[in-house]
Amino acid sequence: MNFFGNSFTARRFALSVLGVSLLGGALTACLPLVIGGAVGGGALVATDRRTSGTQLEDEGIELRALSRLRGEVGERSHVNLTSYGRQVLLTGEAASAQDKQLIEQIVSRVENVRSIVNEIAVMGNSTLTQRSSDALVTGRVKAMLIDAKDLQTNAFKVVTERGTTYLMGRVTQRESDRVTEVARGTPGVQKVVRILEIITPEELVRIQPTPLR
Repeated sequence: MNFFGNSFTARRFALSVLGVSLLGGALTACLPLVIGGAVGGGALVATDRRTSGTQLEDEGIELRALSRLRGEVGERSHVNLTSYGRQVLLTGEAASAQDKQLIEQIVSRVENVRSIVNEIAVMGNSTLTQRSSDALVTGRVKAMLIDAKDLQTNAFKVVTERGTTYLMGRVTQRESDRVTEVARGTPGVQKVVRILEIITPEELVRIQPTPLR
C-alpha cells in the first residue's frame, strides 16, 4: 500500500519503533490523502473484536475510498480515513467546505460503508511536524492503554488529529469510561472524541476469541 514514496517510509519507520503490539492495527500514510488500516498478523486478528470478515471489509473500504479520493480530490486536501466495523472516520483538512462535503459523498458511495463521521476541518493542510506530533500522541495513548492493564489494547483504534484523539472500537460501558480516562490523562491530548460501539458484558464474553492451547 505504499503509494506515497519516502514520506510513507519515514512515517512507518517512526511508528514501527513503537512496536507492533503498540500499534494495535494502525497503518497511516502522510501525504495529502492518507489511509489508516489494519496491520496483518495472526495475533492481532485473533484479539480483534471484529469478525475476520468485517476486518477484511474495513480494509477494503479504506483501499477503495483512498483510490477514489486520489482520483477526484487529488492533493487539494489531506485526508485520514479509518474504518472500524464499516463505520468510517474522516479526519484531516479540506481546502473548502465544498471539498469536505465532496469527500464525504465519495466515501459514502464505497461498497460496505455503513456510516461516516466527518471530522475534517476546513483549513490549510497540516504540516509534517504537526502530523508527526499527532503520531507521537497516538503512540503515547496506546502505551498508556498497555500500562493500564485492565484494557485490551487491540480492542481500540486510536487516531489523533491536531491534538484531538479519536477512539474507535466495540467496548463495554466500563471500558469506554476507562479508556476515556486514560486518553484524557495522556500528555499532548487536548480533546477526546469517542466513536465507540457499546456492548454488554454478556456480548463481550460471546465475542471474545477462544485462547489458543
